[in-house]
Amino acid sequence: MMPRLLLLFLLLLLGARLQAQGFLANRSSIYAYTGTSGANLSQFNALLDERGILPIQNKYNSFGLGYQARLNDFIFGFELSQHQSQPAEIGVHRFQYRTSRALVNLGYSLTEEGKFQLIHYLSLGMGYMNVQLLPKEQSTSLTSFLKDPGQGFILRENNIQNGTRYFGDFLTEIGFQLSYDFPIPNRKEALVVIAKAGYSFSPFEDSWNINGLSFDNAQAGAFFRVGTGISLPDRNFFYKDATIGISLIRGFNFSKPEKFNTYLKEQGYQAFEGSPSQSGLRILGETDGLLYGMDVFNVAQKGRASTTQSHSLNSLRIYANVGKKFFQYKNWGVGVVGGLGYGNLRYALLQDLKPDFPALLDQRNFDGYLRKSGIFLKPELLLEYGLPMTKRKIFDVVFSTSAGYEQAIPGYKLGGVSMNSYQSGPFLTFGVGIRP
Repeated sequence: MMPRLLLLFLLLLLGARLQAQGFLANRSSIYAYTGTSGANLSQFNALLDERGILPIQNKYNSFGLGYQARLNDFIFGFELSQHQSQPAEIGVHRFQYRTSRALVNLGYSLTEEGKFQLIHYLSLGMGYMNVQLLPKEQSTSLTSFLKDPGQGFILRENNIQNGTRYFGDFLTEIGFQLSYDFPIPNRKEALVVIAKAGYSFSPFEDSWNINGLSFDNAQAGAFFRVGTGISLPDRNFFYKDATIGISLIRGFNFSKPEKFNTYLKEQGYQAFEGSPSQSGLRILGETDGLLYGMDVFNVAQKGRASTTQSHSLNSLRIYANVGKKFFQYKNWGVGVVGGLGYGNLRYALLQDLKPDFPALLDQRNFDGYLRKSGIFLKPELLLEYGLPMTKRKIFDVVFSTSAGYEQAIPGYKLGGVSMNSYQSGPFLTFGVGIRP
């Protein structure tokens, strides 16, 4: 699904060429943001009220990464975000829902190129939802966990734990964006501060119906978000010596959960086969050979655990990157990049068949879940080729490949078992994207 969004982004840029034959201004930005939204899960709260349990709070928090390009007054962008509810205590369990969204932003600037920006935009995209009721304290022993994994329940819609291509169901946002550029001493880039306000919603009723209960409101609500990032304003550049591009990346991590598989086999479960796949998003900027940006990707394995259960082993990783392009010949470029990142590791063991609500809320104990987080370091070698798509070179389609090594710090442990063989190791990725 995410490749389709990038294809839509590409087609819109091609269409913008018709409007931009005489364009004078261009601008690109990378930013991160956080915010809050309102969402009332009325049906679920009604079930809680019938059982004498306090309702969950009517809001969720948002965290995201965005990219934006401006051609004259037309705005094109892409955002990848996670939205997480406030936890609700239900006995010895904790209820929470999380949603992830991938959105293409289309907008129009109401101001001329300058330090202040006012943009009206519409976002189109798709998402994923995770609804869970799990113990407040997770198991400390993998052996005891695997003997009795039924600790609560986990419900998933458009399961990205199996890969980001499983994103689905139409989502939209509409709103306004305010931003202001602050100069960075001795740099051509600007520090941009952003505020966004609007409304997000799922336009089709019961698109997010999970086990007989509607969670549509978890994808809706008025929002306010603030963020900051790096912008390349056209007024600071008199020739093409700076740009920020965005790419989808797919790759391979040459690692295996060997010790973890041993424990699975000992307890009668099927082991994970092969090596994990990698898929995600890279935003990479360049100014006079200096490379900088962010990566967000998921390293995932999935499979059958037994005749009645499935399981997945996933690690979401977010990197801040900096590097140097030391070779450029025509459309070819070679550089080195180093990254410092945060990552988590999540193992889920799920029963295939679970009842619908309200029976599910009363029975509860079907699925198990373990989680750990930590820090990553990585060096990598980057090779890229930029293919100009218009005579005026408004933007390039960029093909890239990179190879490197990820090192988890400190060693990750799930249930007391070292996961270093899964979290650390060499990788090879391939990317395709666009670069103004």
